[in-house]
Amino acid sequence: MSILEPPTPEEDDNLSPEQSAFEKQLASLQIYLDSVPYECETIEEMQAKLEDIVGKIMICAEAKNWLLLTTWDGMLQCWLLMRYPMPKTTRAKLVRLYYELCLVPGLEPRVTRSWADMLSRLLSNKPGLKRKLEATDLELPWQPLWRALQKELWPKKRLQDTSRNVVNILLYVAEQSKRYYPATEIPAMLETFVPMLTKDSVLTMVPVLTSFLPPTHTHLYLPALFRLWEAFNSSVVDDRLIELVGDLSEEHVAGKSVGEGGAEWKDVGIWTETEWTMLIGKGLGSMNVPVGATRGASTTGGHADRTGDRNSLRIKKTINRQHAIAKILVYSMAMDGPVRQDAAPTPRSKEGRFEAQQTGFLEGSKALDSLDRLITSTESFFHPSNSGQWTMSLTNFIQRLMSEFSRRWKEEESPACQTPVTHRLTPAIRRAFVKTLRTPALLSMFSKDPVSMAYAQASLRVMALLEPALIMPELLERAYGGLEVVNETHRTTAVLSMLSAVPLPLVSEKLWVGGQKHLVPLLELCVPGIDLNDPIKTICATMFIVAAIQHVKIGDLTMHQSSFSLSSDAPAESVMDTSGDYDPLPDGPEVDHFPIFSKDQERNLARESTAGLADWVTSLFRRVLALYENLPEEGGKKGTTGGRQEESVLKSIKNMIDIICLHLSDELFDLVLKLVYDYATVNAKSNAVRAFGQLIACLARVKPEQTIAKFLPFCIMQTQEELKHGASSIRTTSTHAAVPSDTTLHWNMSILRGCLGYGGPALLKYKEQILELLKLLIDKTKSERGYTGTGRLITRILHTIGSVYPINSRFMNTAEWDDPEFNSDHNRQWGRLYEPQDVKIEWHVPTQDEIALVLDILNEIAEPALDKIEDLLRVDNWDNVARNDFCRYLHVLKSVWSGLPTLYQEHDKNVTHPCLDDECEVAGLLVTHINVKAGFSLTDPRDRRYQTVLKHRTRYGDVIHSAATKLRQSTEGEDHIDAVIAVAKAIDAFLLEYGMTRGNYDGLQKNYNQARDLNRMWSKQKENTRLVFVKRAQVYHSGRVYMHALYRRRSALDDKLLADLVELCLSPYTRVRRHAQSVLHNVCGYYVRSTRFTLPTLLDALKKGTEPDRMKGALYVLWNKGTAAYALTDQRFHGQYLLTLLESQHQEKPSIQKLVGNLSTDCLTHLTEEAVHTDAYTQDTLGVKTALRDLKAEFSSSAVDPSLLAEALQKAPIRATRRKHMYNQTISAILAAAVAPATHWRYVEMATRFLHALLRRDVPTSPDIANFFIEHTLSPQPTIRVYAQRAVVKLAAFVKIRTYAKSEEELWLDEWANPLQGQLPVTAEVVRDLQRSAEDDQNGPYIDKIPTGFLTWTPSLKCYSAVEPGESPFSWESQSRPCLDTMRDALGAEYYSKLAMLWGQESNRKEGKTQLRSENVTFIKTIAKMFENDKLEDLLNVLDPLLGESDKFKQRGAAEILAGLMRGCKHWPKQLSDNLWAWTISRLDRVFNQIKPDTLGFWESVFSAQLVNLDPRRNQPLVRWILALPLEFHGDSAFAMSKSLAVFGILVDALGIRLNSLSDKYANMLFDNANTGYAEIRNHISRHLYILISSQWQPSYPSTNTFLDACQVACDPLRIREASHINRINEILLQFPKWRGERLPPPRVSQSEYDKVGLTLLQWIWVSSHGSQASLIFPYLIPMLPDIFKMSELNDNSDLQTYSSAVLYVLSAVNPVPDFVDVILQKFVAAIKSSTSWRIRLHALPALVVFFYRNLMVITPDGVSKVMDVLLDCLADENVEVREMSSKALSGVVRCSQRQSIMSLKSRFITLARQVKLPPRTQPNYAESLRSLHSAILGLCALVECFPYSVEPWMPSLTEVLAPHATDPPPISTTIRKCASEFKKTHQDTWHTDQQAFNEDQLQSLSTMLVGTSYYA
Repeated sequence: MSILEPPTPEEDDNLSPEQSAFEKQLASLQIYLDSVPYECETIEEMQAKLEDIVGKIMICAEAKNWLLLTTWDGMLQCWLLMRYPMPKTTRAKLVRLYYELCLVPGLEPRVTRSWADMLSRLLSNKPGLKRKLEATDLELPWQPLWRALQKELWPKKRLQDTSRNVVNILLYVAEQSKRYYPATEIPAMLETFVPMLTKDSVLTMVPVLTSFLPPTHTHLYLPALFRLWEAFNSSVVDDRLIELVGDLSEEHVAGKSVGEGGAEWKDVGIWTETEWTMLIGKGLGSMNVPVGATRGASTTGGHADRTGDRNSLRIKKTINRQHAIAKILVYSMAMDGPVRQDAAPTPRSKEGRFEAQQTGFLEGSKALDSLDRLITSTESFFHPSNSGQWTMSLTNFIQRLMSEFSRRWKEEESPACQTPVTHRLTPAIRRAFVKTLRTPALLSMFSKDPVSMAYAQASLRVMALLEPALIMPELLERAYGGLEVVNETHRTTAVLSMLSAVPLPLVSEKLWVGGQKHLVPLLELCVPGIDLNDPIKTICATMFIVAAIQHVKIGDLTMHQSSFSLSSDAPAESVMDTSGDYDPLPDGPEVDHFPIFSKDQERNLARESTAGLADWVTSLFRRVLALYENLPEEGGKKGTTGGRQEESVLKSIKNMIDIICLHLSDELFDLVLKLVYDYATVNAKSNAVRAFGQLIACLARVKPEQTIAKFLPFCIMQTQEELKHGASSIRTTSTHAAVPSDTTLHWNMSILRGCLGYGGPALLKYKEQILELLKLLIDKTKSERGYTGTGRLITRILHTIGSVYPINSRFMNTAEWDDPEFNSDHNRQWGRLYEPQDVKIEWHVPTQDEIALVLDILNEIAEPALDKIEDLLRVDNWDNVARNDFCRYLHVLKSVWSGLPTLYQEHDKNVTHPCLDDECEVAGLLVTHINVKAGFSLTDPRDRRYQTVLKHRTRYGDVIHSAATKLRQSTEGEDHIDAVIAVAKAIDAFLLEYGMTRGNYDGLQKNYNQARDLNRMWSKQKENTRLVFVKRAQVYHSGRVYMHALYRRRSALDDKLLADLVELCLSPYTRVRRHAQSVLHNVCGYYVRSTRFTLPTLLDALKKGTEPDRMKGALYVLWNKGTAAYALTDQRFHGQYLLTLLESQHQEKPSIQKLVGNLSTDCLTHLTEEAVHTDAYTQDTLGVKTALRDLKAEFSSSAVDPSLLAEALQKAPIRATRRKHMYNQTISAILAAAVAPATHWRYVEMATRFLHALLRRDVPTSPDIANFFIEHTLSPQPTIRVYAQRAVVKLAAFVKIRTYAKSEEELWLDEWANPLQGQLPVTAEVVRDLQRSAEDDQNGPYIDKIPTGFLTWTPSLKCYSAVEPGESPFSWESQSRPCLDTMRDALGAEYYSKLAMLWGQESNRKEGKTQLRSENVTFIKTIAKMFENDKLEDLLNVLDPLLGESDKFKQRGAAEILAGLMRGCKHWPKQLSDNLWAWTISRLDRVFNQIKPDTLGFWESVFSAQLVNLDPRRNQPLVRWILALPLEFHGDSAFAMSKSLAVFGILVDALGIRLNSLSDKYANMLFDNANTGYAEIRNHISRHLYILISSQWQPSYPSTNTFLDACQVACDPLRIREASHINRINEILLQFPKWRGERLPPPRVSQSEYDKVGLTLLQWIWVSSHGSQASLIFPYLIPMLPDIFKMSELNDNSDLQTYSSAVLYVLSAVNPVPDFVDVILQKFVAAIKSSTSWRIRLHALPALVVFFYRNLMVITPDGVSKVMDVLLDCLADENVEVREMSSKALSGVVRCSQRQSIMSLKSRFITLARQVKLPPRTQPNYAESLRSLHSAILGLCALVECFPYSVEPWMPSLTEVLAPHATDPPPISTTIRKCASEFKKTHQDTWHTDQQAFNEDQLQSLSTMLVGTSYYA
């Protein structure tokens, strides 16, 4: 069973630096040990336990008992959970052991996964926490992992299992370990990985590089990675490299100062200017914001990945790009440039051109300046009205920025910080950083989706802690605004949840002086929020109240005389402080609303505000009571109040009342107690029974004595009175609606549960009354609701007096809380945070008297109940009374034991059924629980009280066993269901109510983590509230208790009850079955070998003749993941499990058959070929042995028990032999079931799938199995056929690798070699030959795959020697020959004709296209490989007529056979393969001629299958045949031409670089025919050009070092800026003007040369920009841009216009290299400026804006000024549409990058507007004046629209300029009206504050702009 993660370590950083890490851990541990109320183990005792665990792990590893070893991993996790320190050397050696274990070949993936998980737990490299091991403590070898990984990265095609995930597990291991790979290995890694990175493998090799390369000496590999990054268009590469760069930014924030291996600082952090520009560009692209008309993804990288290497898509990792970009920005910040002066006006050059250059950087930090630009450009997307899928990315980004910044800020405050002072963050950077992010965070606080809202609030919380003076006034303004409006619920809930995120700055004067006085007013505004009609608002209100009140004492301070005399004991700082720091801040509007005074004045204001607390508390309690009155009635199956929403409201109110009661002053507590008592005594509400009880419990938890004294007498009296008058006297045993007359009884019982639920010793005073009351209730409550209420009361009482739990979780230690001085001045301590060692935790530990009371309850309550049940069990026939009594008394017993989980500690039990297989299992290696001290009340078995308790408990167990037995025999039927379920619950309590369950521990830990994180700013913060440390102590104590619940042994009684439980799981009643099954699954998680104990019964229940319900019950239990996994890995049950499923066809019920089907499918995941090998492992494991030898040296000689080791080693071979024997038995039995004549086809299919999954590479397959598979390849059922074919393929592949492998290791690591295989050293000549091999016809050596050579070459290539004429070169291994002979005998004419008939049938699945079925091709390929030309004639005779068939399905069958044959004859002797080729080529023309559009698809696949990954010299006849095909482009039949081109394209794609000698010739041919008139031919041309140019891109270097050096110095090492065919493009461009003039008139316009060639080129660019090599297209695209602009205006050819516009936009979806950006921008500007057509300007402007935005971070200042110039020019364009478009564009450009230019632009437009006076319409200069004036008005409107969600200080005055023109002729008036209505729309929500920026006249002007009456008046 997996153990929970240990809580985050919190070592104490306050210790002096001299103390070693170990001493630090000891000091931290001591705080934990001191926090629990009992003595814990010493370090030495725990070290001995560790030694024992590791000793067992070592024995398991020595004996190669891997499955047993994984159970001891769980024990090691348990030990880690106890937080004891582990010496570094031990940890390092354990890590080494687990690292080696992960690399053991041929093990089940889930075993490897559990070890990878253990490795990461031991390393514990969590971000933000101190590492457990540094690189100096541990060194790991990377080569063995790389060796194991290669098999998973490139699996053998025939053995590929798509569900296998080992590749990700091993990459995860590499990521965890990369820090510990020696830096000296980096060159060797690069030597290995770089040659293997090709265009095809980039998606595989980049994850490998980022997972393996150590994070030091980055200069060795980063330049190369950046060069690769800019060359490939891929989201995967972006993800991986952004993550790597983020990690490295953090790692090297201290630069070289950390010593050797540190990265040096460059222009920005550790990045050069160029790298930084690229990173920020990627950052902007990752935000996915929509720009302009493009709403889709901002990159084509994802599309390129999906169409790339299929295999690489298995490599998956969740990467949070926003987090990585935040790290890059935060850890690159430093004062590294001149400070920017914001006030400087925008300079103008002498010619009047626009200058966009800004001098300096924000606060002198380049990274901060980049962030500012990034946020500015995306700011408008944070607004709730502009939300979309980007909102979450953006809000997550600011949240990550804040958390990383606060972490870095805090780390730099630490004395241990290694970052030099000059490179640290400064207060000015901090302030600017918060200011930059403030606006977006405040905007997104009101987001529509809750996740984005939470992110925004989390970022505001950190901002408020970093810069409260900047943030808190803004938040308070919104808080008052949101709480005072009644009708905007969303604002109210957003504001409330935001306030609950910032309680500390609000209440603590240490953090912010101005907050305390606002607390009470805000609390008062929250009271109306508690409203049952709005559950979400209520929950948010209670969250805020809880968050705030947990830091304060609720008490009226005005009653205590305030004294600030110097004689007081106030700390010196308070007295001396004259609030120098807190002068009112002249920052923004907040000063008016929330002035901040001196510290003393603020304190006085806060004290005065507390006078309102008493009224607030009473009004809140009254509001809660009113809410209770309006609750829906309690009821339903689970007795809940209303639905889920009402339940969560009640829960949140309970939490709120709990915290409030804890922090009430004594006076206010008395007031509340009286108020509640008065209500309780005069009311009894049936709908609020449970809720009111919870309210009482909150009071009792704080002052139990007072609460009990107040309520107990009254409640007892009321209860007695009610029972006397017959309350709860109607006998029921199942849930029902409450009887109205019982309400008062339930009300008082609920109050009793509340007040007796806390206070341990306080109950002793009322001992007699309580016992009498319980007896009375047990006797008299006969309804189900009554007796379950009594049960809950008993459980509560026993828990209160018998358990260990912390009490008093107020925010101050009790001694300080009770201090009179604190009471008179407690507002100074509000928000007090503690260090862990200062917290004094109080615990309730049962006293002797309390234990005595528990024993009294056992004797006086439990014993009589047991007597009653025993009496009932003697009676044979029960009536309703007897059944009711049985359920009642059993419930009492269950309740008693549910309340005593830690009363006594179990000791060693007498295990009667150890479920051990003595022959091959070692009893001493069975896992046991860690016996730690956990505060159990009774621990000594000799103590009489211990013996009494044990006797009671044993009797309880015996009685419920008897009850289960009796009820099983009874025939009363459904009447007994309630009684049976009661027994199941009683068994549950007996077996599981001990210690603590996982769910409860999990809940406590989660609760503690949430509370801890709420108040801390970063992960290493020690200070926190007292409540958090109380919770921490409780979690630590609970962890110790939890240890006792795990790995429990089973006594004989436990076994009886387990057997009863299994029987209940098989009950005929669904309700009983379901309940018992959930209990059983739970129980099996805690008791050792309990699953093994239950399996025989369960499997037996599936046998023939079993009742259907019983069978269904067993199937459901066996379907459970844990049970199935155990059964299928257990030697004895593995085969039985599968066989019982196969024998289940006797039960015809459809529901059961469906279940069996589900089980059989699910169990396939456990039937891996490694399963048997894992359990019967015999290989040598050298790495593990070495690691074990080193680990042994860490411990004493007694760590490994020699006798245990000897026994384990002696039994290991027996286990292996038995496992193999069981496997053979299972296989035979499954086969027998499958071939039985009566077996239904579905079960045959199931058996086929089982047998396929169970095939193994390490043993030969039997002939019977082979015969079964080959027979079923002719099954009429398609699914059986598919699995049989797959099995034959797998079987044959295993024969092949068994023949080739020379050792077990080669067999499992896929390192075997074909005898024909050799290595060809790579020389210049070899490379030259490769590029010519398409024309070459010499024989061998053949090089099929070229997995290298793109960047550099591997030293040699895998090649195969040619097979000469004569005999076959292969002889399959002798052990497999019988199996192959069987298969060979089955083949023949009859077999092949049947197969062809089946394959030629029409498939019943609805397929869009008829495609080649790869499993069929692989099947024939396998047959051809194994048997060569044996019976080939028969097959060819069947195939020949099929090739001529017109039926497409039969033709497909023929195509599959042909494809398989041709691929399978690869290694045939020459004379045989030549014959086959001759036969095939002679028929190819006939086949080719009859290909139709609906069959082209699968014939393309045939050619592709034959050509891909094979040396073209093997396919010489086919290559020649294809190259001889006539390539027509202008013929009559488009399809005929398309057919030839498609086949030619397949050849070009398959040959890749081998065609390079001919590729120029073909590229020229394609360019020559770009003027084809057919769309599909254009398609082919564009695709082929892309493939040819991609294939030619081969920047191959002679060595890895040469390549790495080139990346350091060359400007284009990957040659992506070179364009080998640019001359052809230039030729075409020269012709374009002429062709444009010759265009034909519509409708024949599309046949014009200009249109045809243009479309072909556009399609080529479009196709290229969606591939991974998109960067290659830019050198061709740039010269074409002017013509593309011209094409975009042609309305008469929609295709041309669509493609040209699309290409202009797709420009922005691929990141061009930075030096191209300005060139492209220049082309845009030139096109717009020089164009005579307004349409070109109209189309180019929006595309320019999108390009400008996407490359914003890369564009030079000169580029920006050119864009601004052109936009300003276009504002005065003659065409009104162009003017309006440029106004929109200007608005966008200014908003996202040119805000500093606003004032100069504003004065420019105002001057122009004032200069131009419109003459009468008849004047000749009217049009010119109208245009000038319109341009000025458009410019001003553009400035207004720059800020859609705010009102800037310069904005209101513009209304006075625009309003006078509102009545001017159109288009001026329409522009102004449109601008005003847009302004109205975007400012509607915030108009109540925005309008304050305008004076009366300006508001009137705004109204005039809107025309008519004022909207805002």
